[in-house]
Amino acid sequence: MTTTSESSLESQIEDLDAKPSIGEAIVKMARKQPVGVAGLAVVILMIIAAIFAPWLTPYHPEYNDFASMLTAPNLEYLMGTDQFGRDIFTRILYGARTALLVGFVAASVGAVVGMVLGVASAYFGGLFDLILQRVMDVFMAFPLIILAMAVVATLGPGTQNVIIAITIPFIPQCARVVRSNALAIREIPYVDAARALGFGHTRIILRHMAPNVVAPFLILFTAFVGQAILLEASLSYLGMGVQEPTPAWGLMLQGGAEEYAESAPWVAIWPGVAISLAVFGFNLFGDALRDTLDPRLRSR
Repeated sequence: MTTTSESSLESQIEDLDAKPSIGEAIVKMARKQPVGVAGLAVVILMIIAAIFAPWLTPYHPEYNDFASMLTAPNLEYLMGTDQFGRDIFTRILYGARTALLVGFVAASVGAVVGMVLGVASAYFGGLFDLILQRVMDVFMAFPLIILAMAVVATLGPGTQNVIIAITIPFIPQCARVVRSNALAIREIPYVDAARALGFGHTRIILRHMAPNVVAPFLILFTAFVGQAILLEASLSYLGMGVQEPTPAWGLMLQGGAEEYAESAPWVAIWPGVAISLAVFGFNLFGDALRDTLDPRLRSR
């Protein structure tokens, strides 16, 4: 009798410990969040286009065919050419590299630094928390684009400076959200147990508290990538971002959105579509990720 009850208990524990495979998790997400899967598909397609750009087009992004300037889309130039005779399809593919580089680097640095500051602010509390949060309030008082423009105006244009300019506004946003989650985690007994065992502040923050705010971190990260792509395109369009001859979607809009809106609309349409799809894809995937990871929404 005892053996039977023990085996039954063991089987129940195994069922509780059993975790679904990656394939099962993907299928489950596809059933519950089909729109999010569509967004993920757009993101994956964008990454594939950026990686395999040299094999997907026979042209170089800086190649000029002056005999085919402002050519409408055809079999040779699938999306037409711009005012310099450059293949728009090629520059769209290579522009995905610029967008992903700026998006992922700015989002990663901003989210990681913001997470560490948010957890540290919640952990230490007191005067440190008060001063840090007031500093964050100052940064959050400015709209993203205004603060990014101010940083670029100080540092100058260029890909590296654009990444710095976009990273800075992300830090206080992530720190504020993570702090609210870390405040609840700070009251959990295992944090007090870690202190009682003599663990240092750095270990408690990075090893015991930070891993428990991964869910909001991932949600913010996906949202930040989409925002970074849009900010980079906006700064490049204003002439304060990535500079020629680097292929970038904002630069493509700057060169053809106004002057060739009627005579050659494809010069502005395709980069606009690329920016919209990229931001739309990351936002859809981020919303699905939030619904999946947030326990308050998971049961609905």
